[in-house]
Amino acid sequence: MANVIELEGVSIIRGQATLLDQVNWTVDESDRWVVIGPNGAGKTTLLQVVGAQWHPSKGRATLLGETLGRVDVFELRPRIGVTSAALADRIPKGESVRDVVISAAYAVTGRWREAYEDLDYARAELLMERLQVAALAERTFGTLSEGERKRVQIARALMTDPELLLLDEPAAGLDLAGREALVATLSEICLDSRAPATILVTHHVEEIPVGITHALLLRDAKIIAAGPLEQTLTSAALSDTFDMDLEVSHVDGRYAARAILPKHARPGLGSFDIHGASF
Repeated sequence: MANVIELEGVSIIRGQATLLDQVNWTVDESDRWVVIGPNGAGKTTLLQVVGAQWHPSKGRATLLGETLGRVDVFELRPRIGVTSAALADRIPKGESVRDVVISAAYAVTGRWREAYEDLDYARAELLMERLQVAALAERTFGTLSEGERKRVQIARALMTDPELLLLDEPAAGLDLAGREALVATLSEICLDSRAPATILVTHHVEEIPVGITHALLLRDAKIIAAGPLEQTLTSAALSDTFDMDLEVSHVDGRYAARAILPKHARPGLGSFDIHGASF
């Protein structure tokens, strides 16, 4: 198997702030990773690097066999599929769903005068069907629900048959039903041997789909732990990542985490008087 990502001592420094600190990370073409950490941990910055958007301030980043700083990123980026809130904000609200998906072939948001072949339309239709948004093809992006938008973005990200798929908080803003439906779809992608290497960023372990193989935990711009999912996503490691006592459970391939409450805060073991402020 070939490595699609190789980061060696990568740091990102902006002014006095270190956004990533000496990150070493290797991703194989068959891997499906989840990246977890609190706000400000460096998750989005990491995706900017592996999405060929930011060059390292220090260290070396090799993506799909090409080293950043020695490659034309405009040729490299089409090989990487991306979904993110920032990308969604750039999609014209009046654009049809079909055009949102197919315009990824030219790496543009908003169709203009570019021409597409029958094969492009066929692939767009296939992906919309697979992501369960084919019935929305003539709808405009701005009229979709949040869940529908997420699915359209994933179809768009897969349009160019990428070698690397980056999903930045794909379930953010969804209700319970929408989240579970999307997680089921992501599981299908992760379990598909033909799918590209995948990196999913989330705050919540409940959003990890079945099929994820590895986990990377970030805190304060540094890697806390990285490796095979079941060995890495432990109560101890997650507690260290979020700086609080957490208990991780794993049932039927899905993960959950909850805080370990102090004894006095457990129901029936203490009292809280809002008038006298007593515990």
